[in-house]
Amino acid sequence: MSTTKKANPTMPDDLSNVEFETSEDIEVISSFDSMNLNEDLLRGIYAYGFEKPSAIQQRAIRPIIKGRDVIAQAQSGTGKTATFSIGVLQSIDIQTRETQALILSPTRELALQIQKVILALGEFMNVQCHACIGGRTLGEDIRKLDYGQHVVAGTPGRVFDMIRRRNLRTRSIKLLVLDEADEMLNKGFKEQIYDVYRFLPPYTQVVLLSATLPHEILEITSKFMTDPIRILVKRDELTLEGIKQFFVAVEHEEWKFDTLCDLYDTLTITQAVIFCNTKRKVDWLTEKMKEANFTVSSMHGDMPQKERDSIMKEFRQGKSRVLITTDVWARGIDVQQVSLVINYDLPNNRELYIHRIGRSGRFGRKGVAINFVKSDDIRILRDIEQYYSTQIDEMPMNVADLI
Repeated sequence: MSTTKKANPTMPDDLSNVEFETSEDIEVISSFDSMNLNEDLLRGIYAYGFEKPSAIQQRAIRPIIKGRDVIAQAQSGTGKTATFSIGVLQSIDIQTRETQALILSPTRELALQIQKVILALGEFMNVQCHACIGGRTLGEDIRKLDYGQHVVAGTPGRVFDMIRRRNLRTRSIKLLVLDEADEMLNKGFKEQIYDVYRFLPPYTQVVLLSATLPHEILEITSKFMTDPIRILVKRDELTLEGIKQFFVAVEHEEWKFDTLCDLYDTLTITQAVIFCNTKRKVDWLTEKMKEANFTVSSMHGDMPQKERDSIMKEFRQGKSRVLITTDVWARGIDVQQVSLVINYDLPNNRELYIHRIGRSGRFGRKGVAINFVKSDDIRILRDIEQYYSTQIDEMPMNVADLI
């Protein structure tokens, strides 16, 4: 069954004409007031700055609250985090200080961001939410969990460790959320997710979200989901409406650096994220930019967590303008001011392309993505264009005017 609902054209993520292919008719609720939400939660939603639910929020919040298993897929930057956060906050009993919802995500930064959103939306509810992530001392986790947390957002490894040590008690958990689910159910994390799932009560509700959900991932879901409602967006509507995509032809790898230096002034008009495919390349490029007297910051998974935290903080506050990073940053990280993404290296797979360019133009703002393309990359670029039915043009001279 597929329903097509005309979205309000003024909405930031105008998904008009998007077909939400679903297993049944999905009710579309066009205002937060009509969702029968707890008063204090509603206050938190409006205080956070939301006025009207986005397309995915209009369709997915209600089924989550009703206790249904949900598979939701929507474009990057359309409010998926708030969708499940509102669902979680409405479903928990604040009077019982036990963990009732568990939210798993693939990176520590994303887990911390989810914690922030939960605490902000739940500001008037007195909700306790802890981010349970690797790279931090066990003592802190143990202390926080012993104090009692309504919601735990974390990465699978550390969460499983806390469950195994019995510091994270699972008996009251009624809701498991997998954010960036395609990554979570991929080889690296799949075993850890199953480990965690085995410790949850038998009737735990499961909610899955991602911008990309390949078919093989959807097949895995049958193992631990019961009659899920599917809210899926067709693939060719996934490339982001407000993001202009360009390429710069560079014949040799060495030419990329000069091209980046030429673009530096354009990068700092706004805030920019530059993606490389390896940690070594991030370190090398950062070093080389600094030697040429350009101010940049960098981040990847091998850095100590404290360092990652402070780099993120400076970038969020706008103290640093250009961030060089790996795909640790490609998923879910939300910094409003970013309106330019540069793929110094083209990503290794098509799904990552969407996640990377989705760092710009958050929630319907304008954004620009520039791909550095060597002659042997042209094929990959054309493949991305075809796969997403999109067009990637040669970068114009006046690219700065588009940002």
